[in-house]
Amino acid sequence: MKKTLFTLFIGIFYLGQIFAQIGVSAEDLKKIKKSYDKEDAYTKAVTNAVSNNSIKNLALNRQNIGKYDHNFKYKVKVKGISNQKQSGRCWMFTSMNILRYKTISNLKLSGFEFSHNYLYFWDIFEKSNTFLDLIISTRKSSYDDPEVRRLLSGVIGDGGAWNSFVNLSTKYGLVPKDVMPETHTSNGTSQMMSILKNKLRENAVFLRENKEKSVSELNKEKIKMLSEIYRILAINLGEPPTSFEWRYKDKSGDLSEYKTYTPLEFMKEAIKMTSFDDYVMFIDDPSREYYKLYKKEYDSNLSGGIDWTYINLPVSKLKEFALASIKDNEAMYISCDVGKQLNKDEGLLDLDNYDYQSIFGVEFSMNKKQRMQTYQSGSSHGMALMAVDVDSSEKPVKWQVENSWGSSSGHNGYLTMTDRWFDEYMFRIVIRKKYIDDKTLKILKQKPIIVPAWNPAFMIDN
Repeated sequence: MKKTLFTLFIGIFYLGQIFAQIGVSAEDLKKIKKSYDKEDAYTKAVTNAVSNNSIKNLALNRQNIGKYDHNFKYKVKVKGISNQKQSGRCWMFTSMNILRYKTISNLKLSGFEFSHNYLYFWDIFEKSNTFLDLIISTRKSSYDDPEVRRLLSGVIGDGGAWNSFVNLSTKYGLVPKDVMPETHTSNGTSQMMSILKNKLRENAVFLRENKEKSVSELNKEKIKMLSEIYRILAINLGEPPTSFEWRYKDKSGDLSEYKTYTPLEFMKEAIKMTSFDDYVMFIDDPSREYYKLYKKEYDSNLSGGIDWTYINLPVSKLKEFALASIKDNEAMYISCDVGKQLNKDEGLLDLDNYDYQSIFGVEFSMNKKQRMQTYQSGSSHGMALMAVDVDSSEKPVKWQVENSWGSSSGHNGYLTMTDRWFDEYMFRIVIRKKYIDDKTLKILKQKPIIVPAWNPAFMIDN
């Protein structure tokens, strides 16, 4: 007993020493406070300015205004700007935007949009099914189990990526926007998602409390649960068509005859493809080994669907492939950290847009790898890469993306990114195989390295 008390005393003593070492002493605090010289003229001025104004407005670098134009030597023939509004569907809008011009060309249209609402219905329905499947498979694990915590804390959401679009369109096809237009809920999804999460967590409790039942019995309960999810979605978004009649007016003004389609039949006619195997997903993640194949765990929005599988390459190689694609009139799905150094009014992404260092007199010096490792930066928003400007030696100077925030955002709905910004904040890109060299394509034959879902390189686009 005495030995136990002595050991406890020693432990408390050393614990106290540790806390004493990491604490800030009065002398330390005195030095820290002295470093902020409030009587210094600049410090007084900047304190008054920042405490009474927007930090971003004050940090705006006026020398960068008007420095870059929005003209490009090579530009994909795109038409029209979409608007995801108050929803996290950028990945879906981007995927459809890179295919939209194919439909316009194939059907000789003056403009066109796919129905985002149609595919969004099936995305949330399939995510709900996947969630319930995972709850059933982990039903005997503790609530404190990391995987169970991950499932119940996230449940489902609007976000996704290219593979999410491939999974859905391959199973459910595509329809024109006027066949299943947007609703109030699809333009602002937060209330519906809150209700669905509530219901799915309630379903999870039931499945876990009946964990001794067989998987077959629980799957029957799951179908009943999905019927309620379907009902909530249909009331909010409308019921997706299994077939529809559609006609169109081409750019010459000629009106086609009505034709009956299933969504899969329409997709085949509109984009002349039913498989997306020709597309390869890439990432520039300097925190992991290059020229390797990676796969994100627990990813697919659809049970049995494909997960994010990427080749990790230096950004210089991604530029090489992207340049070839744009020159051949092929837009690409990209994902980047769009919020970093974005001047929304100018429609410009550049490293020198905002000078926070001069405002605070504090250096910010992390590189791309360090920002990713510390979660300071990661992929967050999908857009369509569709233009590049080059110098006399054909080296990229700046790039342009078609965004999905409406035509009043950025430069008429587009954003221009300088090549330096591309280096630092571009992460993922999807490119067709014909623009990729054979050596790189062979990497697809590697056994993928599994990457945890929480890796910042694999943040979902929304």
